[in-house]
Amino acid sequence: QVQLEESGGGLVQPGEPLRLSCTVSGIMFYIYDVAWYRQTPGKKRELVAAINSDGSTDYADSVKGRFAIPRDNAKNTVYLQMNSLKPEDTAIYYCNVRKWSENYWGRGTQVTVSS
Repeated sequence: QVQLEESGGGLVQPGEPLRLSCTVSGIMFYIYDVAWYRQTPGKKRELVAAINSDGSTDYADSVKGRFAIPRDNAKNTVYLQMNSLKPEDTAIYYCNVRKWSENYWGRGTQVTVSS
């Protein structure tokens, strides 16, 4: 059974950093592509950042230069390091792992950026 356990969400003030973690079990993590998505009420889920099994990365324009998505294959974990947070980063953040036809999602973790 594949499980994705997200952690690290919370309430922060604008400009502060926050790091999300997603630990995955039940798959050979290192061969999977991994991503973070986010969603706000009434909007579609959007890609925030992705890191493939070969280490290549992709970022939404809105987070380039502020967010990073390192992965630790030894710990079956992917992170989302978020710096210089803005109120518009407020959302539920979801971890996603995928390979071929397989596609798995975490339950999401709330990030709120507010003064």
